[in-house]
Amino acid sequence: MPEQNLTTKLREYRAKTGMKQGELAELVGVRRETIIRLEKGQYNPSLKLAMDIAKVFGTTVEELFSFE
Repeated sequence: MPEQNLTTKLREYRAKTGMKQGELAELVGVRRETIIRLEKGQYNPSLKLAMDIAKVFGTTVEELFSFE
């Protein structure tokens, strides 16, 4: 099975709202390093984390994250 790569619009959404990585991390209960890794596509979020992040930005998981 071919490897799937995570793409995310997390950085774009943070920039739109002026939110820092640490602020988002605190809101969703993870470390700042987790947000950094998510933005770089180096970490696949759990469903709960993905849903929590989407809720912070008032959007859907599908809008923020996709696999290619």
